[in-house]
Amino acid sequence: QLHVVESGGGLVQPGGTLRLSCAASGFTLANYAVGWFRQAPGKEREGVSCITSSGGHRTYRDSVKDRFTISRDNVQNMVYLEMNSLKPEDTAVYYCAAGPYALLSAVTYQHWGQGTQVTVSS
Repeated sequence: QLHVVESGGGLVQPGGTLRLSCAASGFTLANYAVGWFRQAPGKEREGVSCITSSGGHRTYRDSVKDRFTISRDNVQNMVYLEMNSLKPEDTAVYYCAAGPYALLSAVTYQHWGQGTQVTVSS
């Protein structure tokens, strides 16, 4: 079964930092674009950031620009989302997804993980 696995979530105070990791199971993540999505309680899932398979192009939603950084290590088959200056409104379940195109639209991604909880609270 092809899927991705997220890790690195947790509880952090406002202004803090977390780094999420995404690994693939059953396929080579380096061959895919990867997106990070999040879903807060009572809200729709939204695209946070995405990166092309080569890592040459990255996209961010406006609310996380200058705070979040997406990166990948195609030797280790990993994708990361470093989240700085976290705010309470960043609280959500964060999902990693792999697909053919680096877009902030969930419909373009084929392989999803179960998500990791990020809670920003004092």
